[in-house]
Amino acid sequence: MNSIDSLKELIRHMEWADAEVWRAVLVSEAARLDPRLRILLLHLHGVQRGFLLVWRDEPVMPAMRQPSDFPEIGDLRAWAQPYYAEVHRFLDPVDETALTRGVTMPWVESYQAQLGRTFSTPTLGETIFQVTSHSTYHRGQVNARLREVGGEPPLVDYIAWVWFGKPEADWSFVPAVG
Repeated sequence: MNSIDSLKELIRHMEWADAEVWRAVLVSEAARLDPRLRILLLHLHGVQRGFLLVWRDEPVMPAMRQPSDFPEIGDLRAWAQPYYAEVHRFLDPVDETALTRGVTMPWVESYQAQLGRTFSTPTLGETIFQVTSHSTYHRGQVNARLREVGGEPPLVDYIAWVWFGKPEADWSFVPAVG
């Protein structure tokens, strides 16, 4: 599962699925105004960006964002969407050997203290897989909340993406702000 081609495919699916979820959120007025959805989406995209910063050896903490940074849900979408081009650029030169390098996240010490144990160091490949898995988990929460506020969650399972011919993400429908 940790081949670079498989991981790139999982990232492509993640982008497509995230774009489909954003479409569903933005067509529902109740969803656009729901504070819980905004927090879930900020967490989902903040973690994606946080891992990318770690992979590129860039500081994470000054880059962390708060819900108040995004007055409108469209502002959050406008901040989140460019991540995908950045992650694709990062992954382009990555090869199988690079996937084996250890990655230490700056937040790991607080989790070790909280759980009272020392963690093994994951590889780049494992952390890329983690980002896609984490995003799937939180997309499920977003879709459940979307249904609760009267929206229509999209079908974004990996197998659905395969059935649909593995389409590229379509961000053209999403307003940049508002």
